[in-house]
Amino acid sequence: MANLVPVGRALISVSDKTGLMELARALVADGVELISTGGTAALLRSCGLPVRDVADVTGYPEMMDGRVKTLHPAVHGGLLALRDDDEHLLAMAAHGIEPIDLLIVNLYPFEETVARGADPATCIENIDVGGPAMIRAAAKNHRFVAVVTDPADYAPLLAQMKAHRGATELAFRRTLAMQAFARTAAYDAAVSGWMAGQLGQVPRHRALAGRLAQTLRYGENPHQAAAFYADGSGRPGVATARQWQGKELSYNNLNDTDAAFELVAELGSDQPACAIIKHANPCGVAYGSSLAIAYSRAYDCDRTSAFGGIVALNQPLDERTAREIVRMFTEVVIAPGASDEARAVFAEKKNLRLLTTDGLPDPRAPGLAFRQVSGGFLVQDRDAAGTRRADLRVVTRRAPTDREVVDLLFAWKVAKHVKSNAIVYVHDGATVGIGAGQMSRVDSTRIAALKSGDMADVLGLATPRTQGSVVASDAFFPFADGLLAAAEAGATAVIQPGGSMRDDEVIAAADKAGLAMVFTGQRHFRH
Repeated sequence: MANLVPVGRALISVSDKTGLMELARALVADGVELISTGGTAALLRSCGLPVRDVADVTGYPEMMDGRVKTLHPAVHGGLLALRDDDEHLLAMAAHGIEPIDLLIVNLYPFEETVARGADPATCIENIDVGGPAMIRAAAKNHRFVAVVTDPADYAPLLAQMKAHRGATELAFRRTLAMQAFARTAAYDAAVSGWMAGQLGQVPRHRALAGRLAQTLRYGENPHQAAAFYADGSGRPGVATARQWQGKELSYNNLNDTDAAFELVAELGSDQPACAIIKHANPCGVAYGSSLAIAYSRAYDCDRTSAFGGIVALNQPLDERTAREIVRMFTEVVIAPGASDEARAVFAEKKNLRLLTTDGLPDPRAPGLAFRQVSGGFLVQDRDAAGTRRADLRVVTRRAPTDREVVDLLFAWKVAKHVKSNAIVYVHDGATVGIGAGQMSRVDSTRIAALKSGDMADVLGLATPRTQGSVVASDAFFPFADGLLAAAEAGATAVIQPGGSMRDDEVIAAADKAGLAMVFTGQRHFRH
């Protein structure tokens, strides 16, 4: 068949040696001549395989600490020559250029070097130049050359050659070329993104990169195709978690689990805490003297909404907490670890997914957040801001008590993770009412109080749970009506950014209602 190209000569130059020897032995057994560079050639030779140094092909030694070794016409001519073009064939013959039918290259580990926190000089030395140049050349000329950039493709390559008696077919080479260009694009995106961060500048062109972690059954809805990509940053969370049981996570599971874990990380790890998320919004968040108590208190904020939700814990899951969780239908539980006893409890619930991580994500770590819009996308810094007690400015005649301050700061952390307009009522380290995503802040205030009242009835309480609570608003109250609605619900103290044209009016209303109010000077819109 015209689309089959026999593999007679292969150039191999890899940083990741995974599966290399098995592949190389199979190629040699198929009669393929191996050409290689530096460390790769030494490894192949040490295992008794015949290999030709690339320096013998180019006539030049590797130089400048390996920066220059494959950037030569003897290499790139062998990759780029069109085998059905007489002028190309004549040029190859005139200059002693031999064809290269297979390129196996993976790149210097730049992403891994950055992820482990290496210094800038080390990161720069791990920027591959010759590798991407060869990959792009081979991928461009995929009509005649097969290019492999990932050990995951070694087995398919050997299967292809076995099926076609040592040759590769065009459709296979096209797929490899697509993967190759995606790899070099992701690599360049990582390099340019790192450099932009080092310089603190906004690049003229922004590239996004990720490695396929999972092909999803569908997206937000069954008619939408979807996939999950990991960015290689190593940030603890859904991209790095281990799944112990349950079916594959869906698009919505992943989105909600990420929201839950980022929220609970905001609360630190010193005191047991739990966050329960539904549709990317918290329906209950609480501290407790134990994880089980924290879970119970979070669940009691809104039991109805918590049904089928995502549970995130800030400490390793223990047996007692696991037994509490399995009493309710839960989609996913994520925690920084889990005991054998806890996993045994969950094993009885086959559809309950359990994810564990090596730690909590750092809520103060810098990073970027992306949002697609028609014809483009928005980029901003991750909301890594935090507020301490010393940052609060008391603006009312009455200052909040120590107990109120503790709850205000907790409510503020939760409000940061609630869709705007966000209102969060907190009492004694637990949310007792959450209003999310309303077009009017006063509506969010009333909905949160209404849901709190409903739960009071469920729990058999004589008074609404918002009585004696504090309330957080993610942005300023534009009018006094939202604040007064919170006061009517029983809140005694308020935390908000301030900055409204009517701040004086709102402060006066707070004083008249006997509320204590503090300004943070910083808002936390979340859209």
